Amino acid sequence: MTDHTALPASEITALLGRGTRFEGKLHFTGRVRIDGTFRGEIRSDDVLIIGAGADVEGEIRVATVIIRGGRVDARVLAERAIELYVPAQVTGSLQAPEIFMDKGVQFSGSCTMAPVEPEAD
Repeated sequence: MTDHTALPASEITALLGRGTRFEGKLHFTGRVRIDGTFRGEIRSDDVLIIGAGADVEGEIRVATVIIRGGRVDARVLAERAIELYVPAQVTGSLQAPEIFMDKGVQFSGSCTMAPVEPEAD
């Protein structure tokens, strides 16, 4: 049985735009894009996109994270993949089975290409 209410794979479910600041825990389904300031914990079984104007600190545990720019200081765990693109500035630890880093990305920290263990309840 298919879900006819499902969003297209490329559609953004929510946006934290430039000039917006959020502190706390963010749990979501679908695709979420952050272009503002975020401090805290992000959890999802879907896709997180971090835009060029973003400033993110904390812990990220999602299926896929795409960092298109901005500044990220976090522990990043992705079940599928992590993608880093110029002009991203990333500090912290990365772990995913697949990690792509564009030439010119500023990265400081540890990088582990290995499956992420499921989270304990």
